[in-house]
Amino acid sequence: MLLFGPYTWLILLVLLATFVIQGWLKSTYAKYSRVANSRGLTGAETARIILDRYGLGQVKVEPIAGQLTDHYDPRSKTVRLSEGNYASPSLAALSVAAHEVGHALQDADNYVPMRVRAQLVPAAQIGSNLGPWLFIIGLMMGLVGLAKIGLYLFSAAALFQLVTLPVEFNASSRALANLRKFELLSPQELPAARKVLTAAALTYVAALAMSIAYLLQYAAILGMGRDD
Repeated sequence: MLLFGPYTWLILLVLLATFVIQGWLKSTYAKYSRVANSRGLTGAETARIILDRYGLGQVKVEPIAGQLTDHYDPRSKTVRLSEGNYASPSLAALSVAAHEVGHALQDADNYVPMRVRAQLVPAAQIGSNLGPWLFIIGLMMGLVGLAKIGLYLFSAAALFQLVTLPVEFNASSRALANLRKFELLSPQELPAARKVLTAAALTYVAALAMSIAYLLQYAAILGMGRDD
């Protein structure tokens, strides 16, 4: 019932686009993971340089297990880079490191979208995990009210993804600006960094598009938006 409805075509289209974007991200990341930057800097060194230039010596840079597990933890003020990016001098590693430092800079600047996103985390987690189940159970049991609650909860997850877009795009913009400003990459190397960051950013766009497609499908199944 959830797979077949007025917006099934949109869900399938977004799903196809998501696969294409993920494939592009993997291939782009893999390509530039094999290309060393001209200064020989590692991801960890790059992160440290940018943080220090902004007077953020208290922000730590640590390795974390896994691939593409890179993130910034605002609670402990720590930039965590996946083990490969932490020690690698590749163009991909520097791009990712600069992006995660971008989040640290947002935190230091009290960047409003980042604060809003942090406030939405609990609701988004509940909405993404519980919302679809309540919707399905409500439909199966004929409890329209329960299904609507599931829809509203899932909407919180979609809102979180919407707010995530400016946070991620801004972090990437800061990353490119800092890589250029502090001459961590040469002008010839910057286009590669832009490709890596663009591919990563598009995965967030795809996630939002998928959530919107499912919201439209859920609403259509419930009969919302129709004139009775």
